[in-house]
Amino acid sequence: MNPRPARILRIITRLNIGGPSINAIALSAGLPRDRFETVLVCGRPGVAEGNLASRARERGIRLIEIRSLRRDPSPVADAAALARLIEIVRRERPDIVHTHLAKAGALGRIAAKTVPGIRTVHTFHGHVFSGYFTPARTRIFLAVERLLARGTDKIIALSEAQRAELVGACRIGRPGQYAVIPLGLDLERFAASRALRGSLRRELGLEPEASVITLAGRLAPVKDHRLFLAAARLVLAARPRAVFLVVGDGEERPSLEREARTSGLADAVRFTGWRDDLDRVYADSDLVVLTSRNEGTPVSLIEASAAGRPIVATAVGGVGDVVRDGGSGLLAAGRDPAEIAALILRLLDDPARAAAMGEEGRRFVLERFTSARLVRDVGELYGRLLEEGGAG
Repeated sequence: MNPRPARILRIITRLNIGGPSINAIALSAGLPRDRFETVLVCGRPGVAEGNLASRARERGIRLIEIRSLRRDPSPVADAAALARLIEIVRRERPDIVHTHLAKAGALGRIAAKTVPGIRTVHTFHGHVFSGYFTPARTRIFLAVERLLARGTDKIIALSEAQRAELVGACRIGRPGQYAVIPLGLDLERFAASRALRGSLRRELGLEPEASVITLAGRLAPVKDHRLFLAAARLVLAARPRAVFLVVGDGEERPSLEREARTSGLADAVRFTGWRDDLDRVYADSDLVVLTSRNEGTPVSLIEASAAGRPIVATAVGGVGDVVRDGGSGLLAAGRDPAEIAALILRLLDDPARAAAMGEEGRRFVLERFTSARLVRDVGELYGRLLEEGGAG
């Protein structure tokens, strides 16, 4: 008789639109079901964050939602979420609890300790130790993560650079606890998006010859869309028919729309909200920009590269793991709008170079960031962990 599949309880703070959610769904749906039986537990995203819960259900994932599990600290809600997680852990009796994002990582790993013998895995999709909070609050988060790491069997970093930062500067965990497993995404539709070119331009009424520059992601302070708008003003001085697409939503949207109007960008900047057809968006973009202050592994740049789009981005966090400066895009060393604008214009003025960069980016991400590779790597890690009996 074959042994039963290993039970995996995957916990993520919320299934908002973004890389961690896409990663959690890909793993939950993709792991071979003859070997792994997965339950995905999540909280509720904010109103403007988008919600991928329906996508998870469409892929046949068993989903448990906890209303009290939320991103922002709340003693009452956090206590309720922890109690519910303990209940789920005790009922499901998983072999492995795998957590994603900070809040789920804390509460999920605490809940796992209430049942002896459960192995724990935590993935750092990025971290909140730079660009998010005050220094005092950051120190608290670091202290919590260091304490949690002591009882975690395996910690997954998305890149070698991230692992080095977490072990070195952040002093979280021991080197032997870490596994480096890059993000993995379903990239087929982006790789095939070339056939869609022209569709979005017709929908939005954009001229075929207009230069379209796109930034996709949450409209949150850490993404620094104001730097993008400042660079857009400079680009428009040289390219008055350029169009800038801001794809996404979030708490910053009202103030960003006001800034675009008051600074004379209303006709050039389009705020589209969340869109499910990013393959169409990238197909009609001449290049894709990211101006974040901090990043884990930027999903928007992986997807844009799979679509063959060249990149201009700030050289922060895991951006350099996705974009090779001078190869698949151009990276800004600082946060000067003039530098960002100059890099954008350099690519717009040299279409042949831009196309070559796009093709290099496509080859790179299709080799490194596929969901099939992610599922294989994580499945192998689970197998080793179960064989080792939880030794980290």
